[in-house]
Amino acid sequence: MQIASPFTAYLASEKFLPELLNEIKDVISVHGQLVLARGEPQTSVWAQQIWLNPVVLEIASIGEAVKALRGAGGLWASYSFENHRRVQLIEEQLPKLRPRVLDFLAEPPAAPLGAFTLLDKNVLLYSAQTNSPFPLGLVQFNENKTMPPSRAYLKLWELFTLHGVKPSPGEKVVDFGSCPGGWTWVLQQMGCEVVSIDKAPLDEKVARLPRVKFMKTDAFSLKPQDLGQIDWFFSDIICYPPKLFELISNWRESGLCKNFVCTIKFQHETDYETLRKFQSLPGARVIHLHHNKHEVTAIILGQS
Repeated sequence: MQIASPFTAYLASEKFLPELLNEIKDVISVHGQLVLARGEPQTSVWAQQIWLNPVVLEIASIGEAVKALRGAGGLWASYSFENHRRVQLIEEQLPKLRPRVLDFLAEPPAAPLGAFTLLDKNVLLYSAQTNSPFPLGLVQFNENKTMPPSRAYLKLWELFTLHGVKPSPGEKVVDFGSCPGGWTWVLQQMGCEVVSIDKAPLDEKVARLPRVKFMKTDAFSLKPQDLGQIDWFFSDIICYPPKLFELISNWRESGLCKNFVCTIKFQHETDYETLRKFQSLPGARVIHLHHNKHEVTAIILGQS
């Protein structure tokens, strides 16, 4: 199999291959959840992992594949969509990859991690460099199973730990759609002054924490002037994306907040139109965190 260089490989999670195919241009071929596209790496919301320097190699045996991988790098994660047993046999002869489980705000693994698959029985595709230090982009944390009232807190853990986005101690932040309180708990642990807003009450453990002020109200009826100047706007509200965009726009136009982090939750079909509106905002980027479901995280920094 011949593929002209340069090309890039994009791995989607099982549920989001259609979204990945919607955004990636110049697609060459699709292999399970792995999309090969011409050219240098493209900006992608939906890729779980990007293989940055992929190589296609015709192989005559398992041993030949192992030799090529050992010569190209130290540690490898495997992806298989067919030929599962042959991929497993290759993997068994490579250095064992230990689980990469991260503590909150800890430095991510420093050792490079490659990825490989078999496009068919005798065609190896591998990349010694990927955009994630985690196997196939699957991020794992040493979870706190006692304090957070839901697993939604992992979205902020991932964002703060791996993407260089986080508030500083003492900053005033608002958490919209906060019930039961997972995000409020994380923000309080960061040393922030948290205004937690929802129509439903917080979990009692979170509500009792210092530096947490709870307001039982509707985020869409609250005006920016009701709260005044804040440093960060956080939202995990369940609402239609256009409604969220309208809320964010009102706050940006007020000039009372400079940093925004919000979850865009899609109802049934992915709303590409509103997604592009968020992406077009000055200072914005949109990512699909490993801990996101059918939703993405929008980050807008430096707007005041």
